[in-house]
Amino acid sequence: MANDRIVGVVGAGNMGSGIAQKLAQEGFEIVMLDMSQEFVERGFERIKTLLGEAVERRIFTPEQVDAILSKITISSSMEDLAPCGVVIEAIFEDEQVKKDLFAKLSDICPSDTILATNTSSFYVTKLAEAATNPERVVGLHFFFHPAKNRLVEVIPGEKTSAEVVQRSMELSVSMSKTPLLCADRPGFVVNRFFVPWLNESVRLLEEGSADLPTIEAAAKEAFSIGMGPFELMNVTGVPIAWHAETTLGNELGSFYVPCEKLIEAGKAGGPWDLSGEPDQSKFGLVASRLRGVIFQIAGEIIDEKICRMEDVDRGAKIALRWATGPFEMMNDLGVDVAVSEAEGFCSHSGHTLSPTLAAQRTSGPWQMQWVDLSVEGGVATITINRPEAMNALNESVVANLEQVFATAANDLTVKGIVLEGAGKAFVAGADIGFFIERINEGDLDRIVAFTRGGQELLKTIENCDKPVVALADGLTLGGGAELALACHAIVATEKSRFAFPETSIGIYPGLGGTQRLPRIVGNAIGRYLILSGAMLSGKDAAAIGMAGYFSPSAEAGAFARDLAAKGGLKDKFAPKETPEGWEAVVQAFTGTTTSMAADADMEDKRVARAAKALPRTAPLAAALAAKLIDEGSKLPLNDGLQLELDHLVEMFSTKDTLEGLTALGVRRPEYKGE
Repeated sequence: MANDRIVGVVGAGNMGSGIAQKLAQEGFEIVMLDMSQEFVERGFERIKTLLGEAVERRIFTPEQVDAILSKITISSSMEDLAPCGVVIEAIFEDEQVKKDLFAKLSDICPSDTILATNTSSFYVTKLAEAATNPERVVGLHFFFHPAKNRLVEVIPGEKTSAEVVQRSMELSVSMSKTPLLCADRPGFVVNRFFVPWLNESVRLLEEGSADLPTIEAAAKEAFSIGMGPFELMNVTGVPIAWHAETTLGNELGSFYVPCEKLIEAGKAGGPWDLSGEPDQSKFGLVASRLRGVIFQIAGEIIDEKICRMEDVDRGAKIALRWATGPFEMMNDLGVDVAVSEAEGFCSHSGHTLSPTLAAQRTSGPWQMQWVDLSVEGGVATITINRPEAMNALNESVVANLEQVFATAANDLTVKGIVLEGAGKAFVAGADIGFFIERINEGDLDRIVAFTRGGQELLKTIENCDKPVVALADGLTLGGGAELALACHAIVATEKSRFAFPETSIGIYPGLGGTQRLPRIVGNAIGRYLILSGAMLSGKDAAAIGMAGYFSPSAEAGAFARDLAAKGGLKDKFAPKETPEGWEAVVQAFTGTTTSMAADADMEDKRVARAAKALPRTAPLAAALAAKLIDEGSKLPLNDGLQLELDHLVEMFSTKDTLEGLTALGVRRPEYKGE
């Protein structure tokens, strides 16, 4: 079996060097190759420059950069790709040149080496024809900049094997990317709607419907984005937009052909002149036109079964950093209004309204599915699949999870259940925006209902007669940590990070955190984690018994599924000895309320960090959290959980709560105990 941890990258330009950099950052061994030593050395210098900038921004240390660079071998000899389990081509967009490359790679690389193309223009199936065994050819379409952008489209050709698709998905996840599986169609998913959106912006200018600064400003407002279409083209290159639209036009018909003004600007090389004052009276017209093209093409993507609608939205939010994707946007606007805007687009473009949109017009909002279920070998794997929001819990996610968990639990073929998160997080907490909106609306009853529903779901998970294992391979924060604690076992990895940050943002853990955590790790360590918000590594979580098991990330999926299948898990509530190295924490947080013991050992690093963190917590939230821990420890678990619910309105009525929630990620909150 080929070693997929050794990856070849052919092409050392912006895309190729960026792909190589990201792979090396994630610990892969890289062979980066170009047609000459000069070209590949230039690509390597580009990587060094970007990593140097990362050191300046304190993203990496100099020692980490040295380790990353040591993972990259540069070469101009194709023979050096022979040991690679995966080879990714990132050369210029010329179909015949790519085919010639795949023919050569077929001779050099072992038969089970994956041959991947980063093409954005050509059919994967056609490129695979040049390979000796086309079943190992797959599309891996990265987005600029590949060292930073988290999305990668995974595109099987007609003959790509299921094994290669699975290995490609796993490779993407190992790169800390979010893989989006899609069909081999022109533009795949994101470029299919994004490039025409750029073209429509230029067409509005060409028609004289609005001037450039107006289109730019209206687009930014309508799509909640930092850069409008013209500034984006200036950044990425106007000729790139022209060529991309030309490719779509060649495959999909006249509407996708670039308009004359885009052709002119592409030939001239740009940039667009962004100067001028926008005319706000035309914002509505521009927004409607630009939304219309997005809605229509999103419908066509579903008509053609390229991917799921959730993936369309995921692509928009991750690759393009839009606040909402096309289908969520339609729900926010009203599906009937959105379909009318798509019809308006069709009336001037010659398109026929998407059957998917036409059928939904009177059916109400799109029903999004954020939780996936797969069953294999008697184990159900439930994946919370909202990586663009770090799998944050909201009403829709909880409802999806409740439904999917019931399906798995009631399936007689299922022996055990694994709960995991897509992307870099297991679950990074609850959706803070939901709480802010409800507080501003004065609808605290809805917060209570959401929390009560979440608690009931967690009880269902905890009381399931089948083993339920949480694979916490990534950020596991707040409500996510509470969800994991409700499972029968937690598997932690070197990528795990656990924390309960609630008291620092004006609230307390309300999904069982103040009750289950102290029962599992002891009152003192539980109090320490909840009051200080301290971050735990996967190894620390295993050391204190919060996580029952530890596994290397690359093996954790198989390990968790094996645990779920065999059962016989450790009792998470079994009494535990004070873990080695935690004696000072236990001493500092035993028998206290919101402060540490007077004789706390400040020489201990954990205690010292907690001493700095405690004054930054919201005093009312910390007091309530401490009260819930103290009083709940004397009660049966269910009664303790009810205590959390009983104090929710009291908590969310405080000014401190709104201050903490709205300040999150923006500034340090100023708590006044109100």
